Amino acid sequence: MRLVVDAQTPEMTAKLGHRLGNVLFPGAVVGLVGPLGAGKTFLVRAVAEGLGVPDARIVSSPTFVLIQEYPGRLPIYHFDTYRLRTISEFADLGVHEYFEGVGVCLVEWADRFADVLPPDRLTVTLEPTGPASRRIVLEAGPGRHREALAQLADSAGS
Repeated sequence: MRLVVDAQTPEMTAKLGHRLGNVLFPGAVVGLVGPLGAGKTFLVRAVAEGLGVPDARIVSSPTFVLIQEYPGRLPIYHFDTYRLRTISEFADLGVHEYFEGVGVCLVEWADRFADVLPPDRLTVTLEPTGPASRRIVLEAGPGRHREALAQLADSAGS
C-alpha cells in the first residue's frame, strides 16, 4: 500500500506526523528516508506528539548518540544511522531487540540499512519540493504496518 501526501507547509507535515503517531502500535518500525534537511527529525517530533510525548520539543536528531528514547503512549526509540558505515555497526546497537520490543522504532536514513530492518515496516520518504514543501511517500507491505497506513489514509479525509 502506498500513500502520497503533498505537504505545502511544515504545519501540514506536522499534522501528518501527529496522525501517524496516533495509528502506530507496539513493535512498529518506521524507516525515514530523505536528503539532509528533508525534515526527517521534524517528522519524528510530530510522530512523538501523536504518541503522547509530554514535551516533543525534546526530540532532536540523535546523530552523535545514535539512539534517543522518549516516553509516550508507547516507548519511542529514535535511531539516526547517518554516521554508521556498516551493517554490523547498526546491528551492534542491538536493533533487533528494539524491533521485537513493545515500543515504536523510528529509523532515520533507513535506506542505508534496509536489509537489516524487518520486512514488515513502514517506509516514509520525504522529498523536498520547495523551501517548506514536501512530497511524503508512505509505503507498507502486507501486515500490521499496512493496516496502520490504511488507518492513516482514512484519517486524512477527516
